[in-house]
Parts: sequence; structure tokens; C-alpha cells
Amino acid sequence: MSNRPAYIHHVNFPTTDPERTKEWYSKVFGLKAITPKSNTRIVLMTRGNFDLHFTPVDEMDRMSPYHFAVEVEDWDGFLAHLGELGVRRTRTIERPENNSKFCYIHDPDHTMIEIVHHGRRPGPGGAPSPGPSGKGA
Repeated sequence: MSNRPAYIHHVNFPTTDPERTKEWYSKVFGLKAITPKSNTRIVLMTRGNFDLHFTPVDEMDRMSPYHFAVEVEDWDGFLAHLGELGVRRTRTIERPENNSKFCYIHDPDHTMIEIVHHGRRPGPGGAPSPGPSGKGA
């Protein structure tokens, strides 16, 4: 029996407009809305390998500098996708020490999302392989 978590199942963020949130996350990240089996107002969305949940709120509290990060496999392709959708982003920062790059975007409620790409990261989809300590390589 292990006392280490296997993975993060989902994270939950506020949304002031559930329908706008569903549309934006579908277009930007290819997430699909899931119909909840219970009587809940929470928006459930999935990519199959990770889920995002959104709780409707009347007013949005500023979340910066809090954010979540999404690893992309094709950096240039994803940035082109953002450009086609008209999603504004910060300039790209490169980290030569681990061959990575990142930038930030914001969803319609101004939730900050870091877009990350690691060029030399082992494991499926660029995800780190757990080492002996259980931490990423």
C-alpha cells in the first residue's frame, strides 16, 4: 500500500458565466462538458486525462498570482491555435537549463493559466517519470 497520491483528479475554479466557461475551455483546450449525475450547479469538464470543475459565483475574486499550468506537446502549434482564437498571451519565457518555455493566458473570468512545454522531459506526453523518491525526473 502506498501513501503517495497517484495524480490530481481535478481542480475547481470559480466562474461568473458557466456557459461562457464551457465554450472557452472547449475551444482552447478541447475539454468536453460532462452532465453531472447529481443536482449540482458545478460545471464539470474533462479531457480524459484531467478534469476541471467550475463553481458558479456572483462575483469574481482576483486570483492572481494563483494559477494552474497545462503542458502542451506542440508549442508552436498551440500558440498558433491561441492566435486563431484571439486568446491574448504574455511573451514566451525560455529556460535553457531544462529546455522549457512558458507563457500565461487568462480565461474569461481572468483565471491565470500557465502554458508550458518541456523539450526534454521523459514520460508520456512530456510528463515527468517518477523517480525513486516519487518526484519527477
